[in-house]
Amino acid sequence: MSPQRLTFIESLMDENIQTAESLISKWDSETTAYACSTSLLFSGNRQQAKEYLKAIKHLRSAKQYFVAYNPSSHKLVRSQTLMQTAMKRLEKEFYRLLKTNKEYLDAESVSTHSYSSRPSRGSLSDMEDDSEDEFKFSDDKVSEVERSSIAALADLKLIADCMIASGYGKECVKIYKKIRKSIVDEALYHLGVEKLSFSAVKKMDWDLLEIKMKKWLHAVKTAVKTLFYGERILSDLVFSASDSIRESCFTEICKDGALTLFAFPENIAKCKKTPEKIFRTLDLYKAIADLWAETESIFSFESTSVVRSQAVNSLNKLGEAVRSMLVDFEAEIQKDNSKSGVPGGGIHPLTRYVMNYIAFLGDYSGSLSDIIADWPLTVCTPLLEAYFGSPDSEDNISSPIAVRLAWLILVLFCKLDGKAELYKDGSLSYLFLANNLQYVVVKARTSNLHFILGEEWVVKQEAKVTQYAAKYERLAWSKVFASLPDNPTAEIPLEKVRNSFRQFNSSLEDACNKQSSWIVPDEKLRDEIKTSLWRRIVPVYRAFYDKYEVSASREPGMGNECFARFAPDDLANYLSNLFVTKIEIAETQA
Repeated sequence: MSPQRLTFIESLMDENIQTAESLISKWDSETTAYACSTSLLFSGNRQQAKEYLKAIKHLRSAKQYFVAYNPSSHKLVRSQTLMQTAMKRLEKEFYRLLKTNKEYLDAESVSTHSYSSRPSRGSLSDMEDDSEDEFKFSDDKVSEVERSSIAALADLKLIADCMIASGYGKECVKIYKKIRKSIVDEALYHLGVEKLSFSAVKKMDWDLLEIKMKKWLHAVKTAVKTLFYGERILSDLVFSASDSIRESCFTEICKDGALTLFAFPENIAKCKKTPEKIFRTLDLYKAIADLWAETESIFSFESTSVVRSQAVNSLNKLGEAVRSMLVDFEAEIQKDNSKSGVPGGGIHPLTRYVMNYIAFLGDYSGSLSDIIADWPLTVCTPLLEAYFGSPDSEDNISSPIAVRLAWLILVLFCKLDGKAELYKDGSLSYLFLANNLQYVVVKARTSNLHFILGEEWVVKQEAKVTQYAAKYERLAWSKVFASLPDNPTAEIPLEKVRNSFRQFNSSLEDACNKQSSWIVPDEKLRDEIKTSLWRRIVPVYRAFYDKYEVSASREPGMGNECFARFAPDDLANYLSNLFVTKIEIAETQA
């Protein structure tokens, strides 16, 4: 470059320094009363901020010129001194912006704004080229909070860009990390997130631990969707000029809190729990699984991979805990050795417990499907194929969760078969099986199990209920059926008619007296049994009664003996009084 050219450029640089000095000195709180009495440079009329940043840009150009072409010039020292003064002012501005705009820069405000969909208004060139004093918003529906939030973010970004370009990024970052980390830590504290060791968790009473888990379930959703997400947006926007700085800031601000948050479920998973604790464990698993995509996106930096690893580890440990509790639950069913039958053949407590448990498991079908996807059922017995269907059948249960839940129900069935044998009366045994299987069917139909196990499975169990009810009916009412003639209107001897009435009266009373305490809690099954009995008894008896009642009862020489003790209508009422015990009483007895 020619001497004349250098002289010309140097004069321009000197002019830049003089212009910058006038502005920088004006806002130097250590030397001027104006800077001390005036609040933020980045407030009110934005023209001053534009001019200040432009002066720093020109000062930076001058400094670069003297470093390259005249490093011994006193003007280089002068420009360096001015730059230090300007950076101190920007540090102060940056700090005050962060502190005074906390309500506009809170995670909820930041995370709910669609900054990515807006045109960039935060670059230094935008500030320089914009002739207006305020940011322009094309959307009139933008709230005042959002306007303030966007304006504060834009100012922070302008200062960060300027300080990073001027070689003072460390000073800017130090302020940002300190303030934002304190905000995040305080927010996590108010959410109830606390650092608990495994030994501390292990010693906790379950009631207290459950309270902490409920708090955690709320906290993790808020932390991921709002707090961490908002901080990621904030650091990405403010430090968009440097990938390494935005990563460093977000990592230092959020990593420790996120690790504390996601470590809690792992400690819970490692504690020994009874099968009843499985549902809260599944709640924790579901919360992490549902938030995984967002967690992975927010903590996508290499420096935050440890957070992703902790979340995955907690997920895996929770899955292992669930599988362990399912094994314990099955063992609990197998170990049930109660030796007394339920009064009246009602619903056994084991049936209620197991089916309520499995029905609740059905509500976690998504999480359970993930947990047991690679955990095949390894029990091999001929009973399995008969129960689940052959591999080639259309109604074969094939999904891992369906197989697992159906297997648990099969284990219950096997235990119920054993308990049915406790009844001395075979008909009551079958009524017991019909009642309990009907309870299983109703639970399956009225819960998510219907969708998991499928219609074919439910229909099969309904058919078994019908079979058990038919066997009960055949054994309990066989003498009543046998007392009636095959053809009630056929001509038969009078003595045989009288014997038929006597046998019917006796067998009906015996059957009803014997079953006076027997119960059928399910209204639908109760009506089906009564209807079946009515169809098999009342029409035949009515026809027989209408034909022979007069002749059988009024034969001369028979005294006052009444052979036809029941009128057909009375008989229908008599049958309707069977199993009248209310469901609530049946449940109490069970």
